[in-house]
Amino acid sequence: MTMEWNASSYETLANLMTKWGEEFLSRLDLRGDESVIDAGCGTGRVTEKLLERLPDGKVFAVDGSHAMVEAAKERFAGDGRVSFSRQNLLELEVEEPMDIIFSTATFHWIRDHDRLFERLAAALKSGGLLAAQCGGEGNISRINDATEKVMRREPFAPRFENWTDDKLYAGVGATEERLREADFEPENIWLHEEPTPFESVEGLAAYLGAIILRGHVEALPETERVPFALAVA
Repeated sequence: MTMEWNASSYETLANLMTKWGEEFLSRLDLRGDESVIDAGCGTGRVTEKLLERLPDGKVFAVDGSHAMVEAAKERFAGDGRVSFSRQNLLELEVEEPMDIIFSTATFHWIRDHDRLFERLAAALKSGGLLAAQCGGEGNISRINDATEKVMRREPFAPRFENWTDDKLYAGVGATEERLREADFEPENIWLHEEPTPFESVEGLAAYLGAIILRGHVEALPETERVPFALAVA
């Protein structure tokens, strides 16, 4: 199943994800001529920074959201170094294996990491590199605790009677095991703390409603969506 997003809302709130993506990208030692899969490209803000590092390379930008892919296409119109595909990463297909898979702020949205790593391995050349940053074990734990409390309140409780979360925040050990099962040779897996302050409750609520709690607010009537995000914030 692919995941649909509101690309315009995401774009206005994506500064944090872009910052994290740029910081992670700075760790990569690139020649500049590699072929790279951007797994979960979103609207292309981090893809843009990736292309700056690949003057003679190419990027295959993949996202599960039609709106995200269309926004990224518009951003890179006329740039022959980048091509696009709307695909579920659990079913990823490429015409030919590539040198690198790069991904930021994506894998925690996918519950089946065994299948994910299997498909990623199949898309890489022998000896290729997987470099991915995503939410890890313990991430947004305070938000999760607050969300569970608000979900039990009226008038929200009836909407969440059979609720199951669709995200996975994996730990180092489990991730290393899954990677080895997919025939990767993990070199460096770590958890990184990133305290993220917001200037106001309203700003945090807007971010939560559009991104972290996106599935929750979509389960609510329009009139209850902002009050829910504000209550969690």
